[in-house]
Amino acid sequence: MNERAVGRAMKKSGVAREDIFLSTKIWASQYLTEGTVEKSLELLGTDYIDLMFIHQPAGDFMAGYRKLEKAYKEGKVKSIGISNFHDEKLEKLLAECEIKPHVIQMEAHPYYMDEKTIDMLKDCGCRVMAWYPLGHGDKALLGEPIFARLAEKYGKSAAQVVLRWHVQVGNQVIPGSTNSEHIKANADIFDFELTDAEMEEIAKLNKNVRYYNATPEMEEGYAGYAIDLDSQE
Repeated sequence: MNERAVGRAMKKSGVAREDIFLSTKIWASQYLTEGTVEKSLELLGTDYIDLMFIHQPAGDFMAGYRKLEKAYKEGKVKSIGISNFHDEKLEKLLAECEIKPHVIQMEAHPYYMDEKTIDMLKDCGCRVMAWYPLGHGDKALLGEPIFARLAEKYGKSAAQVVLRWHVQVGNQVIPGSTNSEHIKANADIFDFELTDAEMEEIAKLNKNVRYYNATPEMEEGYAGYAIDLDSQE
């Protein structure tokens, strides 16, 4: 619900469109709505979107995915993304889709490395975009002794070490913050590299425990939650 504002910001930025990587989503209740992709293009004030996701494996998600496949063929969408898919719904999508997803947005951090989902997608080259990359700010995760030790070794914060781990694992990671100093710090992770031994030690933290778990009832609630795209400021 911020596409109109993002479109205004892109125009005011003075940055060339080809130098901006723009992503957005189709909300679950919009999967059956006509002209969904075109409406996003209108609100964003652009003629193409670099990466467009379907938001949840809810409702008729294959209808939403087919919209993205059509837009991809037409050049309106440069790459296709899925969010929060796993198990049988991911199996259904992979079995029925014509164009395999390029990116999956999913919870990922050192306490949760969903190897089953990643393995299901490895043959199609789908990349992971991590949300909750810092474990939803969990003090237990950021306070793990290994991160304190590595932060001291490299002259970084524990959060920077975790973000560097993501980069080396191969995850796309875009940590959110409204604090300008945190934003700068989050980007300052390319002047050091964790060793193979350190990466292996971090991998041992995996508990396969999520911070967020959507029930089937919640997912269907997303599909029934109508939104008015024109109501954006």
